[in-house]
Amino acid sequence: MPEQLPSDHPSVQTFRAKIARSGGTRRPCLRVPDDVPAAEGDFIRLHLDGTAYHARLAGDASGLVVRGAYDNKRLARTPGEGENRLVEWCREHDRGPDDAVELDELDGGYQFGLRVPGVRTVYRVTERPNDSLSSIAEKFGLSDE
Repeated sequence: MPEQLPSDHPSVQTFRAKIARSGGTRRPCLRVPDDVPAAEGDFIRLHLDGTAYHARLAGDASGLVVRGAYDNKRLARTPGEGENRLVEWCREHDRGPDDAVELDELDGGYQFGLRVPGVRTVYRVTERPNDSLSSIAEKFGLSDE
């Protein structure tokens, strides 16, 4: 069952992050601060304006980045196929390279929320999927969370 969690709740750890450019493209990406408990290749849930999307952490010479947020995990694995909701969010909130954003850790390295600094947000946090069931579904190509 989803839980309502405000960005100013004591259990939420907030990291100051920045929007950057994704490689040689002009598309925005999220530069993940070094102290965020996550690793390259991890899949996370990224909440943008009340909706949770799937994202994969990538690495570059400067650290971790989120290059896109997608409607399901399959699209996050193959990003050229779906709409990049992170690009839409940046456009809607007038965020571009070097602009600050707040990255809220909602669930221990698995769920994060992105917001404009100084803006309070209430997230709908859902339970993590069962790891053993998820790995079985991925093995058979059934996982589309």
